[in-house]
Amino acid sequence: MKQDFNEISLQNEDIEIMLLLEAIFIKYGYDFRGYSQAHIKRRILRRKELLGLSSVLEMISRVLDDRSFFDTLMMDFSINVTEMFRDPGFYKQFRSEVVPILRTYPYLRIWHAGCSSGEEVYSMAILLKEENLYEKAQIYATDFNEDVLENAKEGILSIDALKEYTYNYQLSGGLSSFSDYYIAKYDSAIIEPSLKKKIIFADHNLVTDGVFGEMHVVLCRNVMIYFGKALQSKVTGLFYDSLCNGGFLCLGTKESLKFTEYEKYFECFSEEYKIYRKKFKA
Repeated sequence: MKQDFNEISLQNEDIEIMLLLEAIFIKYGYDFRGYSQAHIKRRILRRKELLGLSSVLEMISRVLDDRSFFDTLMMDFSINVTEMFRDPGFYKQFRSEVVPILRTYPYLRIWHAGCSSGEEVYSMAILLKEENLYEKAQIYATDFNEDVLENAKEGILSIDALKEYTYNYQLSGGLSSFSDYYIAKYDSAIIEPSLKKKIIFADHNLVTDGVFGEMHVVLCRNVMIYFGKALQSKVTGLFYDSLCNGGFLCLGTKESLKFTEYEKYFECFSEEYKIYRKKFKA
């Protein structure tokens, strides 16, 4: 894969970062070489500063010899910005425009790719439950970071965030009370256990792993903005291959299929909220 780092005039620090990412790939099999240069460089230099190191080169020997340091870098590289009913307008649009089509299927397979700590997965589970689609759905929630996946499985929400989450839920067109979907305990809240019944959390790396299965809906929102162009194209192809004819691809509000090689294979279902539908093959 041609790397974004090669598209600029390289400084020594950039070369050191390339070598670090190459070392991670060779040693552990995790490939961050196609990520956005600005994103990955920012994360690496922040860790270097926290450790008080003089150069990125010092991080290479450490990552090769110390698995715990590699695990720390994995957390640094993870994209963990998420919340319940993030971008409420998306869920409102999904409820009004996509759900009526999903009702026509005898069963549903939904993939949340890059699910992070699971808030958006549980948001979709709530929506499906309110639309009487939950029992015929199977939701697959994946991420490359096993520690983050364990947090997602627990379904623990911050008490401090509940007010914002409740507001998001209301704006998204929620049909009930958000408090029906969690159990408050001291300084945290736990997702109602029945919402976990149809969710399978699994380790999957968008960069190195293949098709996850044939899906009716794929959601990967606000993840590909951290990828370089070549990796964005590769992952979009993975989603295309993973969708059934007429299946829906849901991206983040700052992401788009416009001007990509896959634009012609999708119908734009919502330009504002970046919902695309895979065209039926003739």
